[in-house]
Amino acid sequence: MTWGSVAGPWADLRARFSDASAFRSWTIEANNGIIATAGLLLGFAGAGAPKRVLLFTAAAATIAGGLSVGGASWAGEAAERDAQLLYAQRESDDLATDPHGELEELTRHWEERGLTPETAEEVARQLTGKDALAAQLDWEYSFDQPMPVTFPIWFGVGAGFAYIVGALVPLLITLFAPVDVGPWAILAAVTVALVLSSVVAARAGQLMPGRILARTVAVGVLTMTASFAAGELLL
Repeated sequence: MTWGSVAGPWADLRARFSDASAFRSWTIEANNGIIATAGLLLGFAGAGAPKRVLLFTAAAATIAGGLSVGGASWAGEAAERDAQLLYAQRESDDLATDPHGELEELTRHWEERGLTPETAEEVARQLTGKDALAAQLDWEYSFDQPMPVTFPIWFGVGAGFAYIVGALVPLLITLFAPVDVGPWAILAAVTVALVLSSVVAARAGQLMPGRILARTVAVGVLTMTASFAAGELLL
């Protein structure tokens, strides 16, 4: 995997916006925000909670959820970066102590990929001559350089922001919808939002729209229905 650039954090941020996997990740977090907050609201609504309690609950869930998701995403990516740095250091030490052995390993790798011994040796030599460390990291760990230090930060910020944007959908519906139609308005608005986010995710993230739409809406509707029923039956 090739990461953004060394031009700085803003270049890294632009690289994230051009990454299809980033759009998929952010859309998933937005859907999580929609479903989790809507499920919580419908559970309280089913229990007969007043609108003020619903708004406080939704606001608290939005803030706490966004911070939690963002922090967890940052921690996960930071741990991945730490692992990449460790792998890079190990390979750098191996290249310093036994460059010939590392070249032979790379040659065998390309032979196993189907190249003739002569071609594999030539490919290995050219890759090693261009960037020996990147060549070793690519075939052993599927990345050619450790991710920049700012990537985990942007990943966490993006995940947290996406979650909050999604959670705002049921929160705003609760704020503006009349009390007597609140639960039904939340259910309808959330279903529409999930459909739209699934379509956007499919196009931006290069996914099959029918499958992601079916999965997302099914999970969302099931979660909200179960939450509302629990509120009605248990309280």
